[in-house]
Amino acid sequence: MESSFFALISRMRHIGRWGLMRNSETENVQEHSHMVAVLAHALAVIGREVYGKDLDPDRCAAAALYHDASEIITGDLPTPIKYHDEAIRKSYKDIEQKASERLLSLLPPELRGAYEPLLLETDPDVRACVKAADKLSAYIKCVEERKAGNSEFASAERQTLAALRESPLPEVDYFLKNCMPAFERTLDELGASD
Repeated sequence: MESSFFALISRMRHIGRWGLMRNSETENVQEHSHMVAVLAHALAVIGREVYGKDLDPDRCAAAALYHDASEIITGDLPTPIKYHDEAIRKSYKDIEQKASERLLSLLPPELRGAYEPLLLETDPDVRACVKAADKLSAYIKCVEERKAGNSEFASAERQTLAALRESPLPEVDYFLKNCMPAFERTLDELGASD
């Protein structure tokens, strides 16, 4: 059986994000998924090391890499539309589920068991970690756009930060206090060029 799964996954780089917003720097789903994986891993490490949670950073990172894989089939529906009302939100969740199931069916049968938890994540702790990382990634994008002089993201930045502050995960607050301030600095201020 020839599998098209990985060839489709590689196409995530062609799906643009923030479609209704003027961007100073474009972002695609593949770039976003990488950052969400980095952040999910970090949140899980913080949860485990600081708060004593039983989290697997590697599993969280892997799940994050595939968290938007369904968009290969659905495209990226802009947030104002996706969350306009509960009926649209529920319908879109159903569409995402079916798209993820379709992607899973494109794998050789002997590999599906390994990818099912990544595409159809059911562990509530992993799902919560990935969701928080996804929100953090959006917030970082907003901060970067503001720093580039783009006021288009000002409202999204405020709303996303408010949502992050309401997160029940203490690791999100830890990240905001200890890691987020560095995103306001320049490369020289970060000490990368020393």
